[in-house]
Amino acid sequence: MVTTVQVNPQPLCRLRPQSTQSLTPSPVSSHLQWKVFIIRRMIHADSTEIPSSGPLLRAEQLFCERDERVLFRNLSFELHAGQLMQVKGSNGSGKTTLLRILCGLNDSYEGDILWYGQPVEEQRERFLASLLYIGHRAGVNRILTPRENLRWSASLHTPVDDARIEAALARVGLRAYEDIPCRNLSAGQTQRVALARLLISPARLWILDEPFTTLDVHGVRELELLLAEHAGQGGAVLVTTHHALNVPCELHSLNLDGVDRAA
Repeated sequence: MVTTVQVNPQPLCRLRPQSTQSLTPSPVSSHLQWKVFIIRRMIHADSTEIPSSGPLLRAEQLFCERDERVLFRNLSFELHAGQLMQVKGSNGSGKTTLLRILCGLNDSYEGDILWYGQPVEEQRERFLASLLYIGHRAGVNRILTPRENLRWSASLHTPVDDARIEAALARVGLRAYEDIPCRNLSAGQTQRVALARLLISPARLWILDEPFTTLDVHGVRELELLLAEHAGQGGAVLVTTHHALNVPCELHSLNLDGVDRAA
């Protein structure tokens, strides 16, 4: 099954900008500031149960331009529980921009973003409590060890014990590297530290921007299985990658090439 982009020739008339948020200063690496922004909003999130029917995430008539160039116009799609969706497109098509818009990290757009059928801006805390975003940067403090990075990350939402942290690091191939400063790890190992957060996070929605970068063949396969597992357990994944995904589940596709960009 392929999820297609819906294009509407009618001009947009709705504007739903997210309020601009400044990143909270962090005592750790500036690379983790976006994580602080998202997770600290999680701490006070409303835990009220929300309906299970319908799409988890829906984008309606999104429009975005950068440097006077339209990235996409009239872009609509849905992401349901149990779905793994790959965002495709050539360089400069707006893949990263789209993910940042969905996460609330870019407010320069028009259109609507709905979470369980309700506007995101009306339930920001609840949405962020269900979201884990990993961007281009690994978001790893190079001074800390992998264990310390995960402990710090977990403390911002749901603290976990060392046994679970060790299991997460072992799952991503970092057994025996738990207590080595991340500055001494390779780029691929550092990326594995970032991806280990997936295993300790309670988030239902994963939004991942090029997570396969720097991973070796084994790491790629392990991540593919992890994404499929999350979808199989009722989660949802939106991922950008130039890697040809080989996953043991249905793969949905959202292609930004050919999206309406007419002025």
